[in-house]
This record gives sequence, structure tokens and C-alpha cells, in this order.
Amino acid sequence: MITFLQGKLVESLPTQVVVNVNGIGYEVLIPLSSFSKLPPPGSDVKLLTQLVVREDAHILYGFMSAGERDLFRLLVNSVSGIGPKTALNILSGMNAVAFRGAVANSDVKSLSQISGVGKKTAERIVVELRDKMGAAGALEAASAKHALSPEDQKLTDATLALMALGIKQADAHDAVRAAQTMLGAEATVEQLVRAGLKKS
Repeated sequence: MITFLQGKLVESLPTQVVVNVNGIGYEVLIPLSSFSKLPPPGSDVKLLTQLVVREDAHILYGFMSAGERDLFRLLVNSVSGIGPKTALNILSGMNAVAFRGAVANSDVKSLSQISGVGKKTAERIVVELRDKMGAAGALEAASAKHALSPEDQKLTDATLALMALGIKQADAHDAVRAAQTMLGAEATVEQLVRAGLKKS
């Protein structure tokens, strides 16, 4: 399994790049969300990758962030009828945070506006991924939509971390608030999470 490529960016187009790794040029398909984060050609670049093996081809898909790659894998592996090409379209049409929020809020209309995703596919995405995204997706999307103060962002991040560990949203929120009261405003996200785990 090729998990990342690190080398010189030789060529970059909105849908694909060529990366020179020790004299070998790798062609990698990318979403628009990764294209906008690429350095100029000739620069060093590190792309996280997913290799998809088909009967007629081995295709490398590349991502500038772990969140994008995780979402790509989730779509391809968890939603029936979605292949790598459609997953790439979804990442190109909506950022990962907005996507998770749309799924968590059952926003079929927003999802069906992505190129290559019709209403039926959007409904299937919501049904098959809603439990995986859950309340954390909605909370993350809401915090991204309303730019939070650094203080509120810290509390949100700590709450999301506790929810990722299996604690219900209301309990996680209460635990983080209690941890902040105990530790004070200077507490880091990590400290809030640790204290919150003891409280919940």
C-alpha cells in the first residue's frame, strides 16, 4: 500500500498532479480541495494517497489532508454505489466539514447539488453515513459556519474529542464546562479532554 508520496511537484492541474519521487513520476488524481492547497510547481510536496486497484489500472488518489483522505475512504467503503470518481467529485464540490454537517443534518438538497450526485445518491449518503457522522458532524459544521472565538473553539474541540470517544453530546458538553470551571480559562484542549473524561 502506498500511503503517501513526498517529492517535487512537477505539474499541477485542478484534477491531477505529477510528483517526482526519486526520479519516478507519479500521476495522482486529486480533488479541488487539495488543488487549492498545493505549493507552486517545482516545490517539495507531500501527498497522502489511496491506491485503488482495478482490473485495467492501478490509480493513485492524493490528498493534502488526512481529513480529506478519511472522507474519501468512508465514501468509497461505506456508501453503496459510490466509487472513487464520485467520491472525488464530492470532495471537490464541498469541503469535508460542510459535508459532515450536511450528512448529520440530513441536508439532501445541498448534497444533491454536487456534480455527479443526484437526489437518490444524496439520500443514500445520508442514510448510510448519518450514524457514522452523528451529532459531532453537525456540531463541527455549526462551529465552522459561525466563526467562534478562540475560547469557544477550544471548548467545541474538546467536546468533539469526547464525543469521538463515545460520550453523548450533552454529557460531553457538561463535562467540558465543568473541566473549564475547575482548570480555568488557560486550560488547553488536551487538559480539558483529560479532565472531562474523569467527569463523565
